[in-house]
Amino acid sequence: MIASCSCCRPDPNLCSIIIAPVNGASRQLRRSTACQGRGTMGALLAISRGIDAVTRFVGVQVRWLILVAVIVSAANAIIRKTFDTSSNAWLELQWLLFGAVFMLAAAYTLQKNAHVRIDVISSRISKTARDVIDLLGHIFMLAPITLILIWLSAPYFVDSFMEGENSNNAGGLPVWPAKFLVFAGFLLLFFQMISEIIKRSAVLMGIIADPAAETVHGHSPSDTAPSGGHNE
Repeated sequence: MIASCSCCRPDPNLCSIIIAPVNGASRQLRRSTACQGRGTMGALLAISRGIDAVTRFVGVQVRWLILVAVIVSAANAIIRKTFDTSSNAWLELQWLLFGAVFMLAAAYTLQKNAHVRIDVISSRISKTARDVIDLLGHIFMLAPITLILIWLSAPYFVDSFMEGENSNNAGGLPVWPAKFLVFAGFLLLFFQMISEIIKRSAVLMGIIADPAAETVHGHSPSDTAPSGGHNE
């Protein structure tokens, strides 16, 4: 037998003195990293709120253009039937107003989660899976499409504006406002996509509640039965 002396055995008190600060420093490092992550996400969420505010303002105000389009259409019909006269400017103004509503409200539609979904599929997967699909769809599908269309529509609008391009129809309107709407619509949609990526990442991280939890089409995906009908 080999006798062991007390100096060769580890002192439990000494070990606890050494390990305790190490564990404390590790926990503090983890807390510091988490706080930094939440601080970064907090700054990104502030940017997201700013984008949402702009999108909301444009989306709410652009609805008045629908009323203007209805008035223009009705006035044009009355004048044409009563005085047997019309103008191409009136006709072009109608589709220009419709195009403005369609393009400028696209970002607001994305913000309100009101775009078309296949509810039969959405109802069969978990909430987390839907969030991941949304996030990946924004990054790998919506992002490149909007960037390409912004890149293509910017010179399309600038060239038309610089040349003072007008309609080929007699008495028609300038063409560049319509081309500007294409550029502006996709630019708004791109920034709103950035906001949605930030919010969806924060939801997956458990930092915020789902801002798209409210129903838009009268029901949410969870209200859809597997058969495709609505749950009672």
